[in-house]
Amino acid sequence: MTIDSAPIPVTLRWAVRLLWAEAVAVGLIAAWLVWADITATTTDLASALLVTAFAIGGAVALWALGRALLRRRAGARAPAIVLQLMLLPIGWFMIQAGLGWLGVPLMALGLGIAWLLVSPPTTRALGFE
Repeated sequence: MTIDSAPIPVTLRWAVRLLWAEAVAVGLIAAWLVWADITATTTDLASALLVTAFAIGGAVALWALGRALLRRRAGARAPAIVLQLMLLPIGWFMIQAGLGWLGVPLMALGLGIAWLLVSPPTTRALGFE
């Protein structure tokens, strides 16, 4: 068994923590969607199941990317950044819909995690330098 002598940088640890927090939040939304699918009186079943599956897949992807980054898998950084940048248009449309109280923090969260993932300590820890 080998032990990596370099500690995991704070930027990478926080990026992983925030990715896992997002995964939990999306997982809770997915659980609510499952409940809504089961208790709905009328629904377009195919659309409901597709949206629910998308939420479950998003939660699993966020959790898996956080785990891979914690294990210093460099290939997990780009997909994690893409998922974070997807929060920008989501937040923008929320602002346009009058939900700025939610859209602005979502955009800040996405940019913050993306910054943590491209910061020099994280870049070094993932072996990009």
